[in-house]
Amino acid sequence: MTFLYPGEFIADYKSCQNQEDLKRMIESIHQELLPNLQLESIEPHNPVVVHHVPEPWQLLGIGNYAGVFYHSEYEDLVVKIYAPGRLGWSEELEVYRRLGLHSEFSTCFYAENNFLVLKRLYGVTLYDCMNQGLKIPPRVIEDIDRALEYARSRGLYPHDIHGRNVMMSEGKGLVVDISDFLREEPCLAWDDLKKAYYYLYLPFFSWHRLQLPYFVLDLVRTNYRFFRRFLDTRSRR
Repeated sequence: MTFLYPGEFIADYKSCQNQEDLKRMIESIHQELLPNLQLESIEPHNPVVVHHVPEPWQLLGIGNYAGVFYHSEYEDLVVKIYAPGRLGWSEELEVYRRLGLHSEFSTCFYAENNFLVLKRLYGVTLYDCMNQGLKIPPRVIEDIDRALEYARSRGLYPHDIHGRNVMMSEGKGLVVDISDFLREEPCLAWDDLKKAYYYLYLPFFSWHRLQLPYFVLDLVRTNYRFFRRFLDTRSRR
């Protein structure tokens, strides 16, 4: 497996619309963000915890491995920083190398010491769409499906694709988190989400601005993980 060299502008660097902004942002990461950021991973299966973000940096999102931050002066770029002790940085870098430039994925412009500078994706996660009562058209699901097929064609294995890892942007679908795309074991999360979309959401919920509280969505997510683990255990017997 060939990994990109850390501390370098990668091949897709030239696709960045403003390369000078990219360079200045990297300086700000080193001078302002990294020395003062307080980020930790407490539980491996739960999102990381961000205790402090130095101004003018702001927290954009969190995952199980890392936090994503942005600076208002570089609004089309974000930095993804892995929590101390969390593995996966070099693997994610390799995923971005294989994906190259693709409209349904972000792009990695620079990588160094457990952080990645990425193209910012604008939109609302499907998880948040359900909370806000936003209608999710079939094209969103179809776009994500095509994007995942493209990833497979690049020797990757789409993994852990759930409502928080995919996004709707102006009626189109985007894939936000690709950090586990080198894991070769089967993952049915996206297939299960599609079934829920076509057999439950479209016929029963898409006609209403149903706004589900986050505690309900979290309960569904927890029960799904338990149910999927139960089915996987039975299938191995």
